[in-house]
Amino acid sequence: MDRRAVIGLTVGLLGLALGAAAAMWDVVALGVIAGAIALAAGVVIARMVGRLRNADQRVDELEGKVDELEDQVEKESEARTDLETKLASRIQLTAVRRNSSGDALTDAATGLFSEGYFTVALDARIAAARRQLEPVAVVLLEVIEGLESGLPRPANPKTVAECINDTIREADTACRLLDGGYALVLEDTAENGAIWTVERIRRRITLQASGLTMWAGVACYPAHGFSTDEILDRADNALDLAREWRQDRIEVAHSD
Repeated sequence: MDRRAVIGLTVGLLGLALGAAAAMWDVVALGVIAGAIALAAGVVIARMVGRLRNADQRVDELEGKVDELEDQVEKESEARTDLETKLASRIQLTAVRRNSSGDALTDAATGLFSEGYFTVALDARIAAARRQLEPVAVVLLEVIEGLESGLPRPANPKTVAECINDTIREADTACRLLDGGYALVLEDTAENGAIWTVERIRRRITLQASGLTMWAGVACYPAHGFSTDEILDRADNALDLAREWRQDRIEVAHSD
C-alpha cells in the first residue's frame, strides 16, 4: 500500500476520534481540529486517487504502443514473405516465357539461387534498405584450384556452395553466377560484418578442401553507392583487385 494512503487513513481515524471527543465533551476547539484533520485526510486521498488514475492511463498507453509494435512486426514479416514469393514468381515466369536455363530460379549444380534471381533480389533488397535505413552488403566470390601448379580452374561448385550455406544466415541470399562465380546479398550488414562473413567462408573452404584459393570483392549500400549498378560496379572492381593476388584475398570497395 502507498505510504500516503496509510497516512491518509491514520489522519482520518484521528479526526474521527477527535470529532467524537468534541461531541462527547462539547469542546469546540476539538471539533475544529477534527475538521482540519479530516480535510487533510481528504486531500491526501484525493491526490492518491489522481495518481492512480494517471498510472492507469499510462499503463493503457503503454499497452497500446506494445500492440502497435506487434502489429508493425507482423506486417513487416508478412511483407518480406510476400516479397520473396513475388521475386520467385517473377523469375519463374521469365524462365517460362524465355525458356532459358539462365533465367531459372536456382542453379542446377549447386542448388543456390541463379544469377537472374540475384539481379532481381538485389534491386529489391536495396529498395527495402533505403526505406528502412539499413545497410546491405554485396559480395562477389571466386574460388579456384590449381593456382600453384599454373593450371587454375573453378573449384568444385558443390563444395563451395556447401561452405557458403553452412556460413550465411537464413535472411541472406547466396547465388551462383553464369561465369561460375558466386554472389551474396547480406541483410542489414555493413562493411565489417561482410568481411567477417567472407572470412568465415574462407576458413570453411580451407577446412573442406586443400589447394583452393578464394578471391572476394565487397561493396556495401550506402557506403559505396546508392543504386544497384553502383554497388555491383564497386564489387566487381574490388574482385578484380583481389584477383591480382596469388593467394586468398578479400578486397573492399573504395568510396569516392
